[in-house]
Amino acid sequence: MTNIYNFSAGPAVLPKEVLAQAAAEMLDWNGSGMSVMEMSHRGPEFISIYRAAERDLRELLAVPDNYKILFMQGGGLSQNAVIPMNLAGSADATIDFVQTGSWSSKSIKEAARYARVNVAASASDNHYSFVPPQSEWQLTPGAAYLHLCTNETIDGVEIDFVPTAQGDTTLVADMSSHILSRPVDVAKYGLIFGGAQKNIGPAGVTVVIVREDLIGKALPFCPSAFDFKNVADNESMYNTPPTYGIYIAGLVFQWLKRQGGVAEMERRNKEKAALLYAALDADDFYQNRVQPQYRSRMNVPFYLRDESRNEAFLAGAKARGLLQLKGHKSVGGMRASIYNAMPIEGVQALVDYLNEFAGR
Repeated sequence: MTNIYNFSAGPAVLPKEVLAQAAAEMLDWNGSGMSVMEMSHRGPEFISIYRAAERDLRELLAVPDNYKILFMQGGGLSQNAVIPMNLAGSADATIDFVQTGSWSSKSIKEAARYARVNVAASASDNHYSFVPPQSEWQLTPGAAYLHLCTNETIDGVEIDFVPTAQGDTTLVADMSSHILSRPVDVAKYGLIFGGAQKNIGPAGVTVVIVREDLIGKALPFCPSAFDFKNVADNESMYNTPPTYGIYIAGLVFQWLKRQGGVAEMERRNKEKAALLYAALDADDFYQNRVQPQYRSRMNVPFYLRDESRNEAFLAGAKARGLLQLKGHKSVGGMRASIYNAMPIEGVQALVDYLNEFAGR
């Protein structure tokens, strides 16, 4: 059977070892006689799964003790509403944004429903090909917080630095598509969030890492199930959590620890990204439109200069077991998402095909 390599941006590839373990435990988890999907979220079996997942994630990212880890339902898109409802403080507050692509644009639009927004800097006029220099950011004194999407899944732009221009303003980061791909200094951020379906597990779970002093300030109309205080006080079980998704996330965290943690993931991800970008840059047949210093290690959009060949390219890729390479509908072209679970063999197979197709 041909090896299958799934380059989907999300829901995305999971480690084969994780899928195999989940399959083996599907009908009977740890001798309990139950599938995890059948367990009470308040029973001792699932409580042990939840606490192990929370502990392992805290270890992997070196999360300080004064931060809560919340496992919430929904995705990154829902957090675009949940976060301003929890952190804005009032409808008269201003939230600063740096607009680096499609996802930060969605965040801006949603936050404007709950507070004032200030686009402190934008790369939209340059087709989101770079991150605006910090020296050009027009920040609001006393802003409720500054929101960044540190990796734009659609546009392939990554912020690989911690901004220093925000002063005392709380820094909020959407790390959905590169969380756990590199070490991060959590203490530099007030809140970090990420949808699970890229580097953590299946869709339906969102991880929120939030500093304790930011909890308990929800706007009056914030739904009780989205109030960070209720979620934190009830260990993410104010309502029934996405239990199976948390279980799979926990298996991924264990897998990451066996691999050597996020430092080893960063080494691998650098190697994979360098291999793929080198192939794209080596042949005029392909084009990546992001300035090299801002290119994402996780999401690599690219274009055939002769786009009449797109369908032939995708058909040939599928025949070779290279799946989900079609770019997002909003930007077209191609996109290869090479998350933690994508082995370098998959990237090499894609590079071989890129060279073959261009040559043909």
